[in-house]
Amino acid sequence: MSKNVFDNILGTIGNTPMVRLNRITSDIKATVYAKVETFNPGHSIKDRMALKMIEDAEAQGLLKPGGTIIEGTSGNTGMGLAIAGIVKGYKCIFTTTDKQSPEKNDALRAFGAEVIVCPTDVEPEDPRSYYSVSARLEKETPNAWKANQYDNLSNSQAHYESTGPEIWKQTGGKIDHLLVGVGTGGTITGTGRYLKEKNAAIKVWGVDTYGSIFKKYKETGVFDKNEIYPYVTEGIGEDFLPQNVDFSVVDHFEKVTDRNAAIYTREIVKHEGIWVGNSAGAAIAGLLQLKDQFKEGETVVVIFHDHGTRYVGKMFNSEWMRKMGYETVPGPAARELIRNKEVADVVGVMSTDTIEHAVSLMNDHNFSQIPVRQNDRIVGSLSESHAYSCIVKDPDIREQPVQKIMQTAFPYVDIETPVTLLAQMITPEHPAVLVRDFVADKTYIMTGYDVLNAI
Repeated sequence: MSKNVFDNILGTIGNTPMVRLNRITSDIKATVYAKVETFNPGHSIKDRMALKMIEDAEAQGLLKPGGTIIEGTSGNTGMGLAIAGIVKGYKCIFTTTDKQSPEKNDALRAFGAEVIVCPTDVEPEDPRSYYSVSARLEKETPNAWKANQYDNLSNSQAHYESTGPEIWKQTGGKIDHLLVGVGTGGTITGTGRYLKEKNAAIKVWGVDTYGSIFKKYKETGVFDKNEIYPYVTEGIGEDFLPQNVDFSVVDHFEKVTDRNAAIYTREIVKHEGIWVGNSAGAAIAGLLQLKDQFKEGETVVVIFHDHGTRYVGKMFNSEWMRKMGYETVPGPAARELIRNKEVADVVGVMSTDTIEHAVSLMNDHNFSQIPVRQNDRIVGSLSESHAYSCIVKDPDIREQPVQKIMQTAFPYVDIETPVTLLAQMITPEHPAVLVRDFVADKTYIMTGYDVLNAI
């Protein structure tokens, strides 16, 4: 019987190809290969650790016949668990966030899983978060087992046993750099640990996103909640420290913006003909930012985690790209508007501050609207006209907290967003946007008045 014949679909997990990148990496002196994980049956690298977690749980008696698998997932781990669940006879219930692409949720449901969508912009400990909801479901569901991909060390072990050895064998041991987008940490920790045991000189580079805590924690050992804010990039970054992230394995974290991650997701397809997802775009953006670290004659391996089909409604949709300000169009960018701004950092008001204090702050700074913060997160906004309207109706409301009348939060945009796209984001519902200069770590509030002056 051929080696390529299997008893069930789980036998096809792993042994994915490596493909040399040529055009998108033309400015890099080293030879760059992509480990293309879309060849797994669930079209992502998460199939590896999903199967490993299930098999280890079975061996430990934690997952019993006819049981229910519970997990908080951005989609790919859920797919791997669902595929294994079908083969092995388990039911699956997944929690996810409202920032994930609808295609991922639809795919999970196609595999018979129940999917519960939870809000993104809440603390992990919040009872509404997808972490908390999955923990509650585990307690409430009979014969349930929670995979817990963040802290279940079978995750990183799967990559130590499979991804690392495959890369070592495919490169003939001639690998100098491994570059991986980091979310749960399983891929970079397991793969990186194996490769460093083979050759301690190999450099392991982690790609992080703005809004995540990995980079600062690696460099300072400080868990800084001020680093945490909503971001768009899927599959990488976290607002807590998963046990699967072994910081001693990672030599350096490189942060990339949502905009660059989205743009390079599309560029990979255009230049290499490899249809991959958002974390691959982030990885290439990080690779290009680090290009001076790679020398001629060296070999770099980049992990491409998942398939582009899961992002057809996002990065591969021009209307969505324009709406987010990621489309590249002619004309000035938001950076040029910032030069005329007198106020550098955003002045915000806490959700627990009084409405009277918020109005006073807007008057002092001559603001027509102001962001509202809660635990270092921007959770809402307040316009001068809305505040006055509420006070006229009920003068006593001035002593109430801002959260009682706050409006929706202003959207974040990248400082490189074209002004023509920025203008379309300012609407009656969102009378301002927050322009973020990620490298300088500064945020500016931009109103329709600012844009009109530029136009």
